[in-house]
Amino acid sequence: MNDSPPTEEPEEQSSSGGPRHFGLIYAALIVAMLLASLDQMIVSTALPTIVGELHGVNHLAWVTTAYILAATIVMPVYGRLGDLIGRKALFLGGIGVFLAGSVIAGSAQDMTFLIIGRAVQGLGGGGLMITSQAIIADLVPPRQRAKYMAPLGAVFGLSSVIGPLLGGWFTDSIGWRWAFWINLPIGVLAFGVGLLALSLPRKSRAVSFDYLGFLLMAVAVTCTVLVAEWGGTDYGWSDPVILGMAAGGLLGWVFFFLSQRRAAEPIIPLWLFRSRIFITGTLIGLLVVGVGMFAIVGYLPTYLQMVYGLSATESGLLLTPMVVGISCVSIPAGRLMSRTGRYKIFPVIGSALVGIAVLLLSTLDTDTSLVMVCVYVFMLGLGVGQVMQPVVLAVQNDFPGSAVGTATSSNNFFREIGGTLGTAGVGAVFSHRLADQLHDHLTADAAKAVGDTDSLTPARVHALPDKIQDAVVLSYQHALTPVFRYLVPVFVIGFVLAVLLPEKLLAGGNGPDAGGTPPSRPGGTGPEGAEAKVLTGS
Repeated sequence: MNDSPPTEEPEEQSSSGGPRHFGLIYAALIVAMLLASLDQMIVSTALPTIVGELHGVNHLAWVTTAYILAATIVMPVYGRLGDLIGRKALFLGGIGVFLAGSVIAGSAQDMTFLIIGRAVQGLGGGGLMITSQAIIADLVPPRQRAKYMAPLGAVFGLSSVIGPLLGGWFTDSIGWRWAFWINLPIGVLAFGVGLLALSLPRKSRAVSFDYLGFLLMAVAVTCTVLVAEWGGTDYGWSDPVILGMAAGGLLGWVFFFLSQRRAAEPIIPLWLFRSRIFITGTLIGLLVVGVGMFAIVGYLPTYLQMVYGLSATESGLLLTPMVVGISCVSIPAGRLMSRTGRYKIFPVIGSALVGIAVLLLSTLDTDTSLVMVCVYVFMLGLGVGQVMQPVVLAVQNDFPGSAVGTATSSNNFFREIGGTLGTAGVGAVFSHRLADQLHDHLTADAAKAVGDTDSLTPARVHALPDKIQDAVVLSYQHALTPVFRYLVPVFVIGFVLAVLLPEKLLAGGNGPDAGGTPPSRPGGTGPEGAEAKVLTGS
């Protein structure tokens, strides 16, 4: 049974706090993170055209779900394997798999191959998100790492806005397939830089891969994501399909964590959960970033299109203030953390700002100016920017360098799960409320004129007679804005957790303390020689 974190082994540490080609390497990591996060959303605006050409409207949701599902499942695997065998090969392999998926998706002639391509992309993209952050941890000690991690967070926020815009532009100009072809030259360039300039220690450990744990985790994640995606939309919550998947997901999680107690090389080791910083930081990321940013970004553009009559491109552009807010605060915050070695104040302020921003968004009505919408979205960005990367850095700092990939990937993994559940939860409540509001605001004749409310589009709404259009717009406003208010208690919990987050001064050297001290065994003095025997396969 493997229940202790690894000890630090100085001979396997990167000897460089800043390699000769660090600027070039850092640019390649930024590009890799951008490609991986961009492709989560880049096809969203192109989907109507894609399903029209490939005749697969019944499989529309899988074009996005396949990517997110595959990326989420492999995140902990990349993090754990990176700690055990080294990260350079995994980084290059992740790029290769991502580009292979791009080729499959870009050349797909039917929906089956497109979905396969998206899943392969996700298998590579999930790894790129994790290895990019973990390689920074290999090359830079925690205190200096803060100023380099901040732009990675800004890139993640940026991709959520420019992804749909870029996908729409490709679709309207040179064709939707270029949403995938564009990855090839950029990805090859990042691969070349990584191959030639990236120098990381290779680890010669005999690794026993946890196949049972991976299978159980894949079942648990798949069932969880599909319940979130399909529940209340494709299937009713009481439908046997949803009930069966919910039961499968619950059993999958239970057996997965039981299996991690016995695995020689667990994918998500249970010793992570003996760290208060890991537990608290992961919950903060799950609630404030996962639920907060993903839920708002997922549904605010639809609200803007329906209520304000904006185009898809215009509604996407109105999320730009969020990216500006993230960039404005995350980079100075990173520099301040590097100078002081302290991080706690940022999640505290950030979670409070996110809660206030969401509360303000819940006050939107049909008379609210777009300027005020932008102000609220900017405030949301200011909050998210102070939570996203400082929490990851705090988690990394609490573990030795030989466990930093495992800690980083597990933190990101649970944040992705939170984002999926949060977005689905908001969608389910919104859909239920919208049906009720349309029933209350539309007369029988108006409802007949509107037609099928499940397939309402902004163009259809704004082509209706003024009186009916006003009723539909009011229904959207009354359906969505209260849902934002329902989320406020979630951010109150996030704020309380941020206040309770232990603060451990960021380490500033490259020695054995560079990544923090592993949590000791309850009642013991920390990991013993038995752990080293497991890790070396002896």
